[in-house]
Amino acid sequence: MMACNDQDARLVTLLRVGRLYAPEPREEVDMLIADGRIAALGRDLAVPEGWPVRLVEARDLTAVPAFIDQHVHVTGGGGEGGCVTRCPEITAAEIAAMGIGTVVGVLGTDSISRSPADLLAKVRGLRAEGIAAYMYTGAYRVPPPTLTGDVQRDLAWIPEVIGLGELAISDHRSSQPRQDEIERLVSEVRAGAMLAGKRGICHFHVGDGDRGLEPLRRLLSETEIPADQVIPTHVNRHRELLDEAADYARTFGASIDLTAFEDPGEEGLSAFDAVAVLLERGVPRERITISSDCNGSLPEFDAQGGYVGMRVARNTTLIADWQRLVREEILPLEHALDLIAGNVARVLGLQAHKGRLAVGFDADVTLLDSELQPRRTFVAGRCVYSEG
Repeated sequence: MMACNDQDARLVTLLRVGRLYAPEPREEVDMLIADGRIAALGRDLAVPEGWPVRLVEARDLTAVPAFIDQHVHVTGGGGEGGCVTRCPEITAAEIAAMGIGTVVGVLGTDSISRSPADLLAKVRGLRAEGIAAYMYTGAYRVPPPTLTGDVQRDLAWIPEVIGLGELAISDHRSSQPRQDEIERLVSEVRAGAMLAGKRGICHFHVGDGDRGLEPLRRLLSETEIPADQVIPTHVNRHRELLDEAADYARTFGASIDLTAFEDPGEEGLSAFDAVAVLLERGVPRERITISSDCNGSLPEFDAQGGYVGMRVARNTTLIADWQRLVREEILPLEHALDLIAGNVARVLGLQAHKGRLAVGFDADVTLLDSELQPRRTFVAGRCVYSEG
């Protein structure tokens, strides 16, 4: 297999694979990439002689849409145990090696030593390295920290900002926002997103507090806010919350985001187990997404809320849980892909150009081997990862 070589990157790439899932299985196994987008799909595609074409032969691999991770602490999370517990930043190489082509950066508990400006700088750095990177303005706390001093202006004037998050509810680390504050913030995001032509989601961190999803249930029941504006995450942190999330998704036709916990603990469920439970409970797979929470902190607290220790989340579990869904036949490959590609693109409002392998879409392609392991990742036609 050819190694990534940016010096050899040309305007046109002809990619030849063994199988192609768009995510549905397709007969076409040749892909012509031009100016960062998919220009043609077919068999035995040819390019006129003399064109500056890079040929990539990968007949032993399967092409799928590059994965999308909507919850990444790209600047590092943590800090709950003091400055020494700040998590490290993630690198473009660590992202691309997992077959991930698009990430959304978040701030968490710490929006003091880290800021939306730091996050924007990191997002732009990842973009320069080939990753399709976006960000949420805000953080756990209310009122949310912003780039321009106003949530609507952030959405309207900063291209990389696609929503607000991760706003914390039902968690002792949150600002304990009142219901009217939550409603006002979501309304502000909706208005700003409309002005910017974006989806403008509100990405809610849900802790293990007794209130669970009640603030979001009230939001959707008592206001005109549409369900696709609100995405709760970490809903598999314990069984009662997952049960509530299943009812929430069915009642409101809402999407819910699972976290690929490396160690879900005694009360939590892995993303693999949580998907199986949600499907059994009648939640449409179109309403389920999985994210990594990588480079965020996994803090441990005692019964009084005191900090006792911390680990750093990785994105490897996201891929491992997804692979297991296919291997253990919980979902076929084409349906499992939606949980980390197509569904995520729709949730984020990126479905017009990401999450599928189709003519006119961004050439974000992951090549998998027979064990479903990413071997090569392209973003906008640029090779950003190649094993070996």
